[in-house]
Amino acid sequence: MSLTLHYHPLSSFCWKALVALYENGAPFTPNMVNLGDPAERAALLALSPIGRFPVLRDEARGETVPESSIVIEYLDRHYPGAVGLIPNDPELALQTRLRDRFLDLYVHLPTQKIVGDRLRPADSKDPHGVAEARAQLRTSYAILDEQLAHDGWMMGEQVSLADCAAAPALFYGNKVEPIGEDHPDLLAYLERLKARPSFARVLKEAEPYFGMFPNGD
Repeated sequence: MSLTLHYHPLSSFCWKALVALYENGAPFTPNMVNLGDPAERAALLALSPIGRFPVLRDEARGETVPESSIVIEYLDRHYPGAVGLIPNDPELALQTRLRDRFLDLYVHLPTQKIVGDRLRPADSKDPHGVAEARAQLRTSYAILDEQLAHDGWMMGEQVSLADCAAAPALFYGNKVEPIGEDHPDLLAYLERLKARPSFARVLKEAEPYFGMFPNGD
């Protein structure tokens, strides 16, 4: 099999790539990496010196592709599925990429800030940073709720890169800073994402590892 995804089943950015792969239908080999194992960490660093998930390796083309958004762009270009995750229309494609960046920067990263703080020793907590992250999430939820006043997907009737970004970001974001009933359209959208076969599969595969997620403030 040409494609190998190096990943961890709890990593939100890995989920983003997995949703795309399952939507796309391209066959691939999943390789779960334990960063606590020196040999596995070294192998990941040999592929991608930054040492972050996910990394897609394409043996057929001799390419190593890091970063979730670029992995999805790469799949769409070189291993296209029945329906593209990047719209053909240039303006809609630009808006899709903009929504992807919004979700990564203003939902995904603040969520990671809160989760990361839970893993810090008691004397190294950053309450100010966590408060800023929570405020950012609340602002982002309000913006997204307004944009999602319809029954479709992030960019309309077709699942896209933006939905791949939204699924893990909103799932984990809702755990650390609940979306709340005052954003009904965003909550309904999250439920549609969870029911989507591609994301439902990701969640099912991650279930055995959910006990590792740091609950509580």
